[in-house]
Amino acid sequence: MADLEGRVGIVTGGNSTLGLAIATALHESGASVVLAARDEARGEAAAKRLGDRALFVHTDIGEDESIEACVAATVERFGRVDVLVNNAVVYTDGGLESTREQWLSALSVNLVGSAIFVREVARQMESGNAIVNVGSIGGKFGAAGRAIYPACKAALLQLTKNQAADLAPRGIRVNSVSPGWTWSDPLAQMAGGSRERADRASANTQPLGRAGNPEEVAAAAVFLCSPAASFITGADLACDGGFSMLGPDQGRGARYWLDREAPG
Repeated sequence: MADLEGRVGIVTGGNSTLGLAIATALHESGASVVLAARDEARGEAAAKRLGDRALFVHTDIGEDESIEACVAATVERFGRVDVLVNNAVVYTDGGLESTREQWLSALSVNLVGSAIFVREVARQMESGNAIVNVGSIGGKFGAAGRAIYPACKAALLQLTKNQAADLAPRGIRVNSVSPGWTWSDPLAQMAGGSRERADRASANTQPLGRAGNPEEVAAAAVFLCSPAASFITGADLACDGGFSMLGPDQGRGARYWLDREAPG
């Protein structure tokens, strides 16, 4: 694991399965960590599990004042901010039938909240600090029945490049990590809590034959935050078991699919 001894990081949505994995990886790398989320019971429990150098701050990233208060609390407790991982997300999505209210509500958290958080932490950051936005394969490919979530993630991937360009002169790096199907709160819910079922389904789309582990995505995020990635900015790191390298033919080629069809 990377050496982040003495660094201070904020992880939004840090009480979720994936967010806590990221916070844990940062903590194990030597960083102090602030978990920024809305669910107080789950957040306090997560911070307690991490122990020393961990703090939960009730944060609604749909509200500027709440973001500002989180950054202030971080500085008050730990004296600085060196790392931000924008992980918080809502999954509201009605596809083509999505209402304006649904669009604005989700964009406020998934995109605008992340942007405001970057604005606020950038005011505290110094050269050598790093920001990671959590993207998704959902922001790279079309998908029937979905509209809001993929649009938010696609916009976040673009925003990462803009932020990287703006902050590069100050020596602050901004990158994104894009998970594929990963064992997380939403996938666990869809799979009825069965990791085996999730792995079987993921084997159809991810060449490595299973769903990702949250710790694997966390390791990728921590790498991008670390000095080991000191010359990387504006990049997206795919952590998707090979999902994004395949086309619609699943990498099998025309012969495979033609051989499956009866002649005639």
